[in-house]
Amino acid sequence: MTFEKIQGIIVEELGKDAEEVQLTTNIQEELDADSLDLFQIINEIEDAFDVKIESEENIQTVADLVNFVDQQLAEK
Repeated sequence: MTFEKIQGIIVEELGKDAEEVQLTTNIQEELDADSLDLFQIINEIEDAFDVKIESEENIQTVADLVNFVDQQLAEK
């Protein structure tokens, strides 16, 4: 469920097809997202899941985002 929601946010923000956004997809390299795109995606994810993502440094792939959000939700 987390993946589908995050996938939807990335598809909407970057104008990509859902097939392009998989768990192993590198957001910046494979989806051509710049730091502003990543910032927007993170803001949308924070709002959608009511979590706080402190740093973008460790976020490379879609799976990194999903795992981070799942971890934050588990701690609530």
